[in-house]
Amino acid sequence: MNAVELNKVLEATVSVDIVALQAAQGYLESAANTNPEHLLVELSNFLSNAGQSENVRKAAAIQLKNCLTSKDDNVKAQYQQRWLNFNAENKQGIKNNILRTLGTESSHPSNAAQCVAAIAQIELPMNQWPDLIQILVTNCTTPNSPDPLKEACIEALGYIVEDIDPVVLVHQSNLILTAIINSMRKEEPNERVRVAGAQALFNALEFCKDQFDNPDERNFIMTVICESTQTNINKLSVASLQCLSKIMSLYYKHMEHYMSKALFAITLSALESKDDDVALQGIEFWSTTCEEETDLAIEAQEAAEQGEPPDVVSKHYMLGALQYVVPQLLKCLTVQEEYDDEDDWNPNKAAGVCLMLIAQCCMDNVVPHVIPFAEHIAHADWRFRDAAVMSFGCIVDGPDPTSLNQHTWNLIPHLINMLKTDNSLAVRDTCAWTLGRICERLPQTILQHPSHNDLVAALLLSLDNEPRVATNACWAFSSLAESAYEAAESLVGDNEDEPQTYVLSSFYPTIVQKLLFTTSRPDANQNNLRSAAYEAIMELLKSSPRDCYVIVQETTVTIIARLEELLHHRQNSNEKGSSFNDLQSLLCATLQCVIKKMQQGDAIQIADTVMSAFLMMMSSNDKSSEVQEDALMAVGTVMEVTEKHFAKYIDSFWPYLMASLQNHAEYSVCASAVGIVGDMCRVFGPDIANFSDKIMDLLVAALSDAALHQSVKPSILSTFGDIAMAIGPAYTKYLQPVIHILKQASEATVDKNDYEMLDYFNELREGILDAYSGIVQGLKGEDAANNQLEQLRPYLQFIMQLIISVAEDRDATDSLISCACGLLGDIVTGYGGSVKSLVQFDSIGDLLSKGRRSRISKTKSVAQWASKEMKKINAL
Repeated sequence: MNAVELNKVLEATVSVDIVALQAAQGYLESAANTNPEHLLVELSNFLSNAGQSENVRKAAAIQLKNCLTSKDDNVKAQYQQRWLNFNAENKQGIKNNILRTLGTESSHPSNAAQCVAAIAQIELPMNQWPDLIQILVTNCTTPNSPDPLKEACIEALGYIVEDIDPVVLVHQSNLILTAIINSMRKEEPNERVRVAGAQALFNALEFCKDQFDNPDERNFIMTVICESTQTNINKLSVASLQCLSKIMSLYYKHMEHYMSKALFAITLSALESKDDDVALQGIEFWSTTCEEETDLAIEAQEAAEQGEPPDVVSKHYMLGALQYVVPQLLKCLTVQEEYDDEDDWNPNKAAGVCLMLIAQCCMDNVVPHVIPFAEHIAHADWRFRDAAVMSFGCIVDGPDPTSLNQHTWNLIPHLINMLKTDNSLAVRDTCAWTLGRICERLPQTILQHPSHNDLVAALLLSLDNEPRVATNACWAFSSLAESAYEAAESLVGDNEDEPQTYVLSSFYPTIVQKLLFTTSRPDANQNNLRSAAYEAIMELLKSSPRDCYVIVQETTVTIIARLEELLHHRQNSNEKGSSFNDLQSLLCATLQCVIKKMQQGDAIQIADTVMSAFLMMMSSNDKSSEVQEDALMAVGTVMEVTEKHFAKYIDSFWPYLMASLQNHAEYSVCASAVGIVGDMCRVFGPDIANFSDKIMDLLVAALSDAALHQSVKPSILSTFGDIAMAIGPAYTKYLQPVIHILKQASEATVDKNDYEMLDYFNELREGILDAYSGIVQGLKGEDAANNQLEQLRPYLQFIMQLIISVAEDRDATDSLISCACGLLGDIVTGYGGSVKSLVQFDSIGDLLSKGRRSRISKTKSVAQWASKEMKKINAL
């Protein structure tokens, strides 16, 4: 690779000539694979050379950054390790070149700043490049620093703090924040520097906990931000308002002093702005406030149930601002054009979302502020008609249904008529959406209304309307079908498992037929219409009473025929693409839904045809994860319904199951295969022992693969329990290695401030507890003579420590408590009085009390059962 050649390649990366562009990309990929270190050195030379064209420098920066980071976590980790293995002198040379580039680029934002951040993400956590932050801060704060250099260094700081763990920079946070805040001050003469500062602060706010806990530092930060919102520099005002929204989310408890003195006036003024970008941020602030106060209300209720005060008390800012904010949001709803691009985010759409959040936050209190406006549905201007309908649709979820019933009752006939006759596409679209919301949130009102037959007729007509209207009509049918079935189900007697009929029965054949037709509309690819129509069909199939079963059977035949046609077409044409995969997924999902609804005898009759189609999918040339996952899930449904009759397909299905269990790269496929193993255990019981050795080997191998996505691991652990329950005492041959794995998994710890990892940690513990429950039940067996529970006794103390750790964990979820109670009950039932000393702890009693108080019926019933089992041994 020489400089002249690389220069041409970099120029070609921004070429409009597709052939040249592809050749350049191929060259760079080859260079990155063969000698990445040399490539990065050369790219940094081009980047730092001010004599090069700006396009070449920019291209060099992009390629350099792309060699250091990736959106794919596995690839990113490989790139980072590759960088750490580079020669130290070369790495320092690359870093020096990038730092020299800061402030010399004519393009904005700085590409070199992104390269600095990419290397910082790798080196700072490793305690390398220790002087970087000081260099950037010095460049920002030195009075004589050129403005372009200050701007680029502020951007670099913003990029660094955006993605790095705050712990890494905890000792330099004051340094970073001082530089960023100073760059935003009104005394800073350069607009670009101030904007860069505000954008960097947005990324740095999570680092500011200590500063926000300090009143003086908090006041200084808030003063600078609030002043920056009042500037005539649009980008600065928008970025500063974004900071206020994030601060409300992160530091709500500190905002009381600022709300009355500044934030209310600032954000209300932003709401009224004629500049869409500013108005959007005003709406975002109040949306964030609603979300925060809704969460605080939930936390306060949970704390009250525990007899404790909440950590943060809601100040009900949104409730106090209703009379000022809601009128402005309603005004925003009237500002639109009939054919606005649905993908454009504008104040009209944002106002609708905010109004929905306000309804959930303030509940009944929002009703009197919206209903007078909603009565404008007969307005001559379509914009006001649309806004009126939209405003009502936005508030049906939140207030008590009784506070809306009369208004809803009066509006329904008007909404149906407008859906059929209004000359505005936007109004018809919003009417369909609002009727769907009413069907979903206020089902009794719609089902008891004398116009519900008119509603069905209007929705059927709307399926012939423009795709955006038809899509909402499909969704309305989904909501209506679900609500109608639930209403009928509530009237079913104790001796019946499903209702005989419901209010949609007379329309059912017509609705299903019309929806099937809608899936084949030439324009069904627009506005997700095809997907919405299939989803409506699925809901109608799932929520169908007995008198509609013939239609369920007929629909099954139709869907099978469509899937076979699609598969044969793909096989003969070798066509691939997302549109085929999407349609195949929809057909598979619909078929799953319909098979679940079928009687077992009918399902067995079509199983040969269905399994042939699913096996064809798995053997096709298209090995995409979506296709394989869809096929596996569909096979699982066939197995669930046909039960032991599925045995005839095991030999032909087995190779695909084995391949999927080993497909660690496409983890969703592996996860589906693990689910199938659980299904097999439940269906085949002891007969699964014929396959269990190979299955256990593959499950253990999957757990041992560091590259396997962590989300699959809890379900693998749980499946160990499924296998134990299926094969019973014969599980003893797997006991020691499985216990070793479960012990290792039990030792995992997480940072409880990382909510994503905390969720995973809870799922992992659920998997462990499920595994132990399955093992206890399996080793106990059904025959006392074969009881092998003594094999597990040496590990009981450790298992009980795990249950106690859940009992003492304030962050334990309902489902985790349920699993712990279930395992406790299994141990007590299996071992009786011999474990009395192991289970008599206050924390165990607290665990059972938590479970019995749960609002989740499953958790409550499991805890009640476990409590009864405990009482039996306590009485001994």
